[in-house]
Amino acid sequence: MGLLDIFKRKKKEQESEVKAMAEQKIKTELENLCGEDKEVYEMLLDTMLLDPRKVGVTMKEAAENAKKFEKENDLTRANIWYRVAGGLAIYEGNVKKVAEYFSESQRLSGTNYSILKDPEKAVAKAQEYYKKHLK
Repeated sequence: MGLLDIFKRKKKEQESEVKAMAEQKIKTELENLCGEDKEVYEMLLDTMLLDPRKVGVTMKEAAENAKKFEKENDLTRANIWYRVAGGLAIYEGNVKKVAEYFSESQRLSGTNYSILKDPEKAVAKAQEYYKKHLK
């Protein structure tokens, strides 16, 4: 029975190592940048594009696409394009357009965007992120 005890002990040690690794949460760059301000982190988590240069359209084109799909009554695509336009507005630092595009997306989808509470603060943090990571 001594041999079986060795295997059981080894299995328990491995399980405890896995649990310890799971408890250690690795912070993302955005979390590090936001620090203790969880509200701003939550605002940017679902709205910010990490590398908007790869989108392939401008903010203006995205907004035009959204309006076109809204006229065609394709609200799902319109919502997606408003979100893209809002993400690009964050990248460009245009607070007015951020509020406009995410308000339209919220109206179409019913999703509440926390970024609409304080878009100035969120855009400022996003600009810090972009200056640091997109050179």
